[in-house]
Amino acid sequence: MKTEEFDYELPEHLIAQSPIKKRDSSRLLVLDKKKGNIEHDKFNNIIDYLDENDVLVLNDTRVLPARLIGMKEDTNAVIELLLLNDKNDNCWECLVKPAKRVKIGTIISFGNRLKAECIKELEDGMKIFKFIYDGIFLEVLDELGEMPLPPYITEKLVDKDRYQTVYANKIGSVAAPTAGLHFTEELLKKIKEKGIKVCFITLHVGIGTFRPVNAENIYEHKMHSEYYEMSEYTAKILNETKKSNNKIISVGTTSTRTLETIMDKYNEFKECNGWTDIFIYPGYKYKAIDGLITNFHLPKSTLIMLVSALAGKENVLNAYKEAVKQEYRFFSFGDSMLIK
Repeated sequence: MKTEEFDYELPEHLIAQSPIKKRDSSRLLVLDKKKGNIEHDKFNNIIDYLDENDVLVLNDTRVLPARLIGMKEDTNAVIELLLLNDKNDNCWECLVKPAKRVKIGTIISFGNRLKAECIKELEDGMKIFKFIYDGIFLEVLDELGEMPLPPYITEKLVDKDRYQTVYANKIGSVAAPTAGLHFTEELLKKIKEKGIKVCFITLHVGIGTFRPVNAENIYEHKMHSEYYEMSEYTAKILNETKKSNNKIISVGTTSTRTLETIMDKYNEFKECNGWTDIFIYPGYKYKAIDGLITNFHLPKSTLIMLVSALAGKENVLNAYKEAVKQEYRFFSFGDSMLIK
């Protein structure tokens, strides 16, 4: 299967550069995965497509303001760090730009309260830094760090909270689970009042989410690994839903990958945690979910392959073509899609 098969034309002006004023006023394209039929609606009407005793599964990860811009102490050269993995003892694995200017022993200053020393070099421009700071690290990072927005967003984000879901809880991601950005607390309340269950998993989104598929053949692509966890409560709700033949609707590809990973591993839902590098593409048989709420994804990405596995490549590319025609907003701050 060729990566080129998942390409589509996207005018640059349809890439959303900023969030809309009200989260749930985004547009919603509804795709019937079996028939390929398309409807157009508003996201605040998502409740009309959900039935009593269905379950929505949301990813409660919280984005770290992980982008730091500082200066080399010896040369004053500008260096950018993106914090990826906490290695304990104030050490973090970081992506560095420009990587060539930073060697072991290099010290980068981010002002009076924070410095970082490079202590180890890894592959792909990654390095380990030890951070020296005054106060509580996450508070310092919240003050000095910027949200690690995807490279296709060039406008500065005014309000950091708009790159967090309203239910973000467990800090650890370098990218938001963007399908969840459309929900408001009021909408979630209405959903629960209809008798639709809402439960949470955690998957900390890694840097790999920004990386394109460079392999010509998709089978040669190596997926990044991300940490996930599921609570006993969520496992119980999902197992009961399966037994009663009600629908499990995943909010976002991150929730989807977590649910399918657990079902693949245990053949049921259970309290657990671990790392997943699951790669879902057409031919994959879904075991966990029945429907998916998601954004519009980059051409030739693993995410468009994931949704194509659920709804069929032809149906998905046709829906994307229609979304372009109707001038939907694409990617992280863009509009939404329900596959039912």
